[in-house]
Amino acid sequence: MPDAPAPALLVESFANTVDVELGTDDFDTADGVTAWLTGQGLLAEGHRVDPEDHALCLRLRTGIREELGVHVGDPADAALLAGADQALRELPVLITVGAAHDGVLTPAPDLPPVRTALATLAIAWSELVVTGEAARLKRCAEHACAWVFWDASKNRSRRWCSMRVCGNRAKARRHAAKQAADRRP
Repeated sequence: MPDAPAPALLVESFANTVDVELGTDDFDTADGVTAWLTGQGLLAEGHRVDPEDHALCLRLRTGIREELGVHVGDPADAALLAGADQALRELPVLITVGAAHDGVLTPAPDLPPVRTALATLAIAWSELVVTGEAARLKRCAEHACAWVFWDASKNRSRRWCSMRVCGNRAKARRHAAKQAADRRP
């Protein structure tokens, strides 16, 4: 069972700042984004997220969450993916050469601090995509949950964040629907 790499843990935490089941969103305000970025060590104390960067962050998170649903068979909303792609265009990154850096992606040096933090998230996402590990990061197939999780199963077939809870709910619904269909004349 492979452990989640650091970029996956960061993207998972970013995606899970919204809790569909509880109806909460850590990013409902710019201050919430500021607190999360600071707590993750991506933004130094004293910097604040402005409304434009708040909207950029939400587009990026929404698009990533939408793509993670594809990993469990959900169709993606092209507009949400396009919004995330637009957000990524606003977060330029550079690749460096030389023995000291060895081809490392870094946020563009002229980015302001909040955009540097968001570009770091973009780099984490790109590392997962390039290595193919993004397929192990999934949004729970139980739409009432939609929690993002790391699929550590050998064949990458896990669909629910928890088989005991969400998987059980889905199977119980399928069973009840089959029973109801069998009773119809």
